[in-house]
Order: sequence, then structure tokens, then C-alpha cells
Amino acid sequence: MRQKNICAAIIFTQLFFSGLLLAQQDCRVKLTCPFGDHMVLQQQMSVPIWGTAGAGEQVTVKLDQQKQTVTSDSGGRWMVRLNDLKAGGPFEMIVEGENTLTVRDVYVGEVWLCSGQSNMDMTVAREDRYWCGVFNEEQEVASADFPLIRVFDVDFVTSDEPLDKIQGKWEVCSPDTVGHFSATAYFFARELQKKLNVPIGLITAAYGASTAEAWTNRPALESDAQLSFLLDEYAKRIEKYLPDIEAQKKYEEAFKKWEIAAEKARAEGKDRPKEPKNPDPRKDQHSPCVLYNGMVASLVPYAIRGVIWYQGESNGPTARIYGRIMETMIRDWRRAWGQGDFPFLYVQLANHGKLVNQPVRDDPIVFVREGQLQNLSMPNTAMVVAIDNADPDKPDNIHPKNKQDIGLRLSLAARALAYQEDIIYSGPIYDYMIINGNVIRLYFKHVYGGLAAKDDKLVGFAIAGEDKIFVWADAKFDGNTVVVASLQVDKPIAVRYGWARNPVISLCNKAGLPASPFRTDVDSGGSVKP
Repeated sequence: MRQKNICAAIIFTQLFFSGLLLAQQDCRVKLTCPFGDHMVLQQQMSVPIWGTAGAGEQVTVKLDQQKQTVTSDSGGRWMVRLNDLKAGGPFEMIVEGENTLTVRDVYVGEVWLCSGQSNMDMTVAREDRYWCGVFNEEQEVASADFPLIRVFDVDFVTSDEPLDKIQGKWEVCSPDTVGHFSATAYFFARELQKKLNVPIGLITAAYGASTAEAWTNRPALESDAQLSFLLDEYAKRIEKYLPDIEAQKKYEEAFKKWEIAAEKARAEGKDRPKEPKNPDPRKDQHSPCVLYNGMVASLVPYAIRGVIWYQGESNGPTARIYGRIMETMIRDWRRAWGQGDFPFLYVQLANHGKLVNQPVRDDPIVFVREGQLQNLSMPNTAMVVAIDNADPDKPDNIHPKNKQDIGLRLSLAARALAYQEDIIYSGPIYDYMIINGNVIRLYFKHVYGGLAAKDDKLVGFAIAGEDKIFVWADAKFDGNTVVVASLQVDKPIAVRYGWARNPVISLCNKAGLPASPFRTDVDSGGSVKP
């Protein structure tokens, strides 16, 4: 009996000191992800650096010529701010408390958050996802020697509550790493780095098939009477799921089988099979708030220059309020970061599917595009029009492979808005119309050197009278305006252009940037002048 007591005492002592050691280790100074080796910090603004330590512990952060000291709060949280860092590197960042951390190969330059759904997540190389890979993939990978471009890719995580940690790591752009970088983000950074000649940091937080509301914070949706129903429906789905033990068990079994099949495919160098859908609404990238909570909340307030965004295809069911959802998200992100109205640059949805030869054809996609067009009324926003970007030989591909042009157009918008360059960055945007008898004259913003037509054929315009029956219009240039008419319409009241999922289009400016689809008849964002 005594021997047992002695053994128990020894085990207790070992566990006690082991626990004490773990507790002491937990009090050590730590940096919160995404701070780490190879990172890029934002130049010319206040840069928050934060982490954890023991309660009341003094923490000092040193970088280049700066040194900031702070005392952690009762929960062990701390944050310092480095001010007006100048572009350059490599630097070492030293974090000192009871212990010392050294973060190596740190650069200072321009940082952009890159978010959205699969067209932002789509990678440069195909790898094990059949829908990935860009045009000229092999050449693009081989030539990707840009060590001053750094990428932090946030792991896919959904959560019903905001998380304070994320997973991921910074990687240096090279032929060995670029294959799994977001193609849109990479080509954007490549163009920007060449022009600015400073390091570029990309934080990519994108999730395929996600909705805009999934990226929006709960309080922002709750406070909007027109959007709060999204949360009500989400709560009902959770309530229905929780007692459904059979569905949960069925998914667990399917997931285990998938894991085995996915590992087998990886070992054989094949595409992994499609992962079974988790019936838990909290794990569904369509559910409101779950991606903001899991992939964005813990990034705040990492200093950024702005955001690039490519999303919208999954918002078909809410297409007619997409503009409001997106506006709510943008406002809330700006509020969360506390950097004012930082540049928010986004891609209007590309053409997709079989070419539509009708004058107009309503579709959820066209209403999402319209919402995106209307959001240009928000300060410091720019929209990349991609209505000409469908794969020429496979228009049904919802992930167009020409991400090079998308990245280039986003970089033009960034240079104009974020870096105040006087350059052409947008295609024509409908402004207003004047009706004169049986003719409508259309005026545009972003005309620059003048209007032009693809292949010198001005097509894609439809016109209607009071019966609201649209027919193809004859269109011609008159200076920097477009004049449209039809012998079938005596008293026209409205025009639509490019109004279909994959429409007939032609209008651009002399810089070759395409015009956005638009309609003049209902809440178009333009105006009518008599």
C-alpha cells in the first residue's frame, strides 16, 4: 500500500511540475498569426503588431529604427503600433518579454487583402483541382521569380463565432510556390510590383462557392432590416440540424470514406474526389457570418492598403439584393479595420455559358452585376468589368482561365485609386440618357480618349417603348455618345446593353477596356435628362 502511495505521490509531483511548466510556457510572449517569417508590413501608416503574453507582462517590439513597449492586459493580450515604416528590407523583428522572438526576412511595402469565392481561390497551376490553372500555365509558373511578392493564404475555416486565431504561413513567390497562389491575386501583385518597385504582400482569404453574406459580420446584418432575414433563416437551419443524428452520422461515414479516397488519389497523382457536403449549417460557406468569423475577424486590424474582391456567382438566390449585401460588407470591413474608406476593388462577374442572341434575357447573374455596378456609388471603390473574359473555346467554364487580364485591370484600378496615378483604369460606365423623339442618346463616364467598338461593330444594345418589349437597336457613335434607335419603336423610353448571362457586347473605350452592362429603365444608377 505504501509503495502505491509513493508512486501516486511521484506521479502527482510529475504532473504538477509538468502542468506548471506548461502554464509558464503559455505565459511566454507569442505573436498572433499572420505575423511570421517572410511577412510584408504596410508602409506609410500605423501598423498594429499584437499577440499574447503573461498578464501584466512588459513586451517590446523592435523593427529597423523603431522600438515600442507595452504592458499586456489582464487576459495577456498586447498590441503595439509601428508608425510610418518605409518600404524596404529584409529586416528582423524582435519581440521581447520574458522570452525573445525573432521574426526573419520581414519586408515593408504594400499589403492587400484578397477575398471572394472560387474565382479568387483559383490557383495559377492546376495541381489536384481540375478547375484550376491559367492560360499558359507552364510558362507562368516557370517565370514566377518575384521574391518581393509574399503571400499568406488563410486556411479554409468556418465558424459560428468570431475566432481570434487563423492558420496559414507566408510564402515567397517562386516557381516552386506560385502554383498554389490565387491567380487573380498573383497577377495583380505582379503588375503592381513592377510599377511600384516595392515589396507586395497578399493575404488571400477566399472560399469556393461562398456567398457575400458569409463574409459579413453578424452585427452588420442584424442592424439592417432588409438583411436580417438571412440570420433568421440560418437559425432555423441550425435548429433543424442539431437533433438530426442520422444526418450527422451519415456525413461522418461519408467523410471517412472520402478521406481514404482522397489520400489514394494524392498518392497516385490524381485529382482528389469531391468532398461530401457537411449538413451542419455552421460549416456551410453559404451561411451568413461564418467566413467572416473563421477567416477575417482574426486578421483585423492587420494594416492593409486595400481589398480586391471577386465573388457573386453563389448569390443567385439573393441577386436582387446583392448590391445591398455587398455594400453592407464593405462598410463593415472598413469599420472593423478603422483605416477609413480604404480602396475596395472588385471584379464584376464575367460572361458565362452559351452566347445569348436575344436582345435581353433576365438572369440572376445580370442582377448581381447590376448590384456591383451600383456599388460604384460608394467612396473609393472601383470595378473591373469582365464581361469579355469567358474562355473562347469553353464559355461554359465558370472559372475563366484568363486571370492575367483580370489581375492587370485590378492593378490599373489600384494605381488610380490607391496610388493616385492619372491613368485609364475603367471601361465606359453608363451615366445618363437624353430622349429626343424616336432616338435615345447615351452618355458615359470613363470615356477617356473616346468610345470604340470591338471589331468595329457597335452591337449589343436593345431598346423598348412603353410596352417594355425590347428589340435590337441600331447604334452609332456621335462623338463621345452612343445614339440608339429602332424602326420598331416610335417612342422609346429605355435601353439595355449586355443584358444576359453571356450577352452580345461590343462597347469599350480607346484603351480597350470593356463597358459594363447596364439598363436605363429601372434603378439603373443613371438619370434621364429631357
